[in-house]
Amino acid sequence: MPDIPITTLHSEVIWSSPWYRLRQDQIRLPNGEDGVYTVVDRYAGAVFIVPQLPDGQIVLIRNYRHTVQEWLWEVPAGGIQHGDSPEATALRELAEEVGGTTDRLTRIGHFYTMPGVSNEICHVFVAHDVNLGEPAHEVTEVMERHVMSLDAVLHMVQEGLIADAPSALSIMRALPVLRQRGDNPA
Repeated sequence: MPDIPITTLHSEVIWSSPWYRLRQDQIRLPNGEDGVYTVVDRYAGAVFIVPQLPDGQIVLIRNYRHTVQEWLWEVPAGGIQHGDSPEATALRELAEEVGGTTDRLTRIGHFYTMPGVSNEICHVFVAHDVNLGEPAHEVTEVMERHVMSLDAVLHMVQEGLIADAPSALSIMRALPVLRQRGDNPA
């Protein structure tokens, strides 16, 4: 099997917004048949930040998501704006969503949110020794900031209380770094 077994014959943007666009690809499958594949094309990706306070506690947000009409537990996150780095975006989102500042980010890695329909790549960071101030939410953001122990956050992930999959994955990917704190018993 070749490295890229599906050939794109033609691409057309069928809808766009400032955050993403829908792209329709005419493709050729490995068996020679032609088909159509619609992709949610996320311009520059996103970041997910696991904020840890100087005492080892974790900051989560409880975010109302209109798409599912539920309040979800999440880590701060946001889309990378054109020309920004993932690190700059992580610092901006940390400040906007939880009022946090830090001088130290650790890049954990990346993942894809929905590779069956989207090319969105998400970069995961731990924000160390976060100081909290006032959040600066966007008008469409309806959220609350909560501070809790790492043990409590892990319990929430294990029990399925954090139903936002990218947030749960970010926490689990960050766990080895979060546990490196000498004063954190988790």
